[in-house]
Amino acid sequence: MVNDAPGLRLLKVGDGWDVVRTSAEIGLLALAFLRCTGTSVGPVLYDRPNGRLYYAVPTGSAASWDDLPVRHLSTNSWLVAPGLELLDDWFGGWCELPDDETLTDTEALRAALRHPYVATALETVR
Repeated sequence: MVNDAPGLRLLKVGDGWDVVRTSAEIGLLALAFLRCTGTSVGPVLYDRPNGRLYYAVPTGSAASWDDLPVRHLSTNSWLVAPGLELLDDWFGGWCELPDDETLTDTEALRAALRHPYVATALETVR
């Protein structure tokens, strides 16, 4: 069905990269923190209709994040993502899309999600 939607791609997760999914409110704050610290950030997809952010991380590196408001997606998961031609205010799109094999370091992402500003926002969202 996705193949029938112009501009969308179905990406297989778990083959060289996994995904950490979080709410957009929390994920965007964490992304701002990562950018401010100069951390290399891999692809980050903003799913505006569902209010989620997806970080591409190394496979197997985020298996147990029970203490954080995230979901780890790996083998047998698929991600519907826009091509570069489909970027708009309604759909969302790519916040980060490096032109190399960069993936977000899971420890840096974990530290960003635990940052006091992000934790305060999490309490507000709850």
